[in-house]
Amino acid sequence: MKLHDETYNEYVKILKDELVAAMGCTEPIAIAYIASYARNVLGKLPDKVEIEVSGNVLKNVKSVIVPNTAKMKGIQAACAAGIVCGDADKKLEVISKVEDTEAIAKFMASCPITIKAASSNKIFDLLITLYAQDEQVKVRIVDYHTNIVYVEKNGEVIIDQKISEDSKKASYECLNIEDIFAFAKMAEIVDVKDTLDQQIKYNMAIAQEGLKNDYGANIGKVLLKAYGNDLNVKIKAYAAAASDARMNGCEMPVIIASGSGNQGITTSVPIIVWAQEKGYDQEELYRALLLSNLVTIHLKSGIGRLSAFCGAVSAGAGAGAGIAYLETHDLTAISHTIVNALGIISGTICDGAKASCAAKIQAAIDAGITGYYMYINGQEFKDGEGLIVKGVENTIENIALLAREGMKETDKEIIKMMVKNC
Repeated sequence: MKLHDETYNEYVKILKDELVAAMGCTEPIAIAYIASYARNVLGKLPDKVEIEVSGNVLKNVKSVIVPNTAKMKGIQAACAAGIVCGDADKKLEVISKVEDTEAIAKFMASCPITIKAASSNKIFDLLITLYAQDEQVKVRIVDYHTNIVYVEKNGEVIIDQKISEDSKKASYECLNIEDIFAFAKMAEIVDVKDTLDQQIKYNMAIAQEGLKNDYGANIGKVLLKAYGNDLNVKIKAYAAAASDARMNGCEMPVIIASGSGNQGITTSVPIIVWAQEKGYDQEELYRALLLSNLVTIHLKSGIGRLSAFCGAVSAGAGAGAGIAYLETHDLTAISHTIVNALGIISGTICDGAKASCAAKIQAAIDAGITGYYMYINGQEFKDGEGLIVKGVENTIENIALLAREGMKETDKEIIKMMVKNC
């Protein structure tokens, strides 16, 4: 890789595409977005709504509070918020400016919102149909949270895009640990400064909010109270507190990674706290964040946006790699940290967005930092031990295969149990 060659420019683009602001858990916000977009196409409030959702979307909407809805949960609440108060131009901040939460509840009481299972086999699939007297609008999102592929009004097709099998994964094939390390070392900070400054500002602000006020199970506060103010505790507590707030209705944005606010928090907050506590300068912080973010995105690109595999695991490995970068500037240390972290915690399942995500985040960060400490103490998980194989990229591919293919049936069973208990 060289400055401003094709691969370098692709890495900058990936960062700018992935590190974007979202307010609230991204799956209910995607529902609010598609609902707001469809309402704009319809041009009026509907009198009936039908929405089809894939199982993985349902899983991540069921138990999380939708911001600016007076603490309501679920698909209907997200859908109603988008229709009544959403601004689709704001994308994943679509309901950041809600002024009348009572109007959302009134709409839900007066307009039937029917939920159906999506008929496709897509992991991420939303199809909404709005009805108003003799008018009808359909809008579909596939694969990614704002990826509108189909729009129809009164039988006239407005947008109809070909749906690729895995376009995001294919476009990220340029990612690998060696080039990510080279990019982090050589990048001209001006190319990414605005993106990283926003990540630092937003994600630390919601972490501090989570430690200040009462959200969910207050995992961040529990960690500090139980284990003290040691740096190894603080990096977990601040990240957990950010998730405490985000999963439980906090109306502050975060900068996401791989389509997830929790992953954006996990891959950034520990690096920021570590760098601040140890006195690293701003440039070193930027470079460590470049590495941690890209490692997280690389790990997730082989898995997919949603699965039965907890995304915090990838982000925790990314955080460990970022800390290894700050402390060593050594590719071997970073590679071993990633492999060790994945060897520790790769069995963690995703059973939807909710308060316990904060606890999984602290566990993932603990695995990341343990992976680093193992390396500097001359310890490692070796080739042939479980899913660990020689070479960091080979281990990453094994974990991706486990999550993407091996856990498909696990995912189905999780979704069945969650739907049964609705």
